Amino acid sequence: MAKAFVVAALVATTLSLCLSVVVSSDAAEHFFVEGKVYCDTCRVQFVTRVSEPLEGATVSLECKRRNDSALTYSADGVTDKNGVYSLPVDGDHEEEICEVRALKSRREDCNTPFDVFDQKARVLLTDKSGQSSMARYAAPLGFMKKEALPVCKEVLKELFPPEDENL
Repeated sequence: MAKAFVVAALVATTLSLCLSVVVSSDAAEHFFVEGKVYCDTCRVQFVTRVSEPLEGATVSLECKRRNDSALTYSADGVTDKNGVYSLPVDGDHEEEICEVRALKSRREDCNTPFDVFDQKARVLLTDKSGQSSMARYAAPLGFMKKEALPVCKEVLKELFPPEDENL
């Protein structure tokens, strides 16, 4: 009876260790890219105190090989009421360039794409980065209102006060 108990305990321990290795290696292969999409109410193409979260904005993540730009992974998502999205990522993409793009805004009054540069945020998707979290955070993405809010002049003066000529 004691021998059977020892064998059963040994088998259970072995199975438990095998399962933990499978689970931990599987967990290391899954990431989440998280970020925000906002309405640029001042049309300055960066976040200000009067920027608003964009609910229902469509975003897309694409990973491409460095050498030939072949698409290796993609995922699409939509922002919640706080303008936040979370995209699942399978696998390690250490040797690839991964970027999130804001594709479409649902708001009619705030759907003008940024015009200075291509609106995208690069993200490192590897477990070899030294980060303990499986979440990877992308820079904010946005769309501009058709016309800036009247308060924007004040907001920009706060951010960029005029130089004092007496200094």
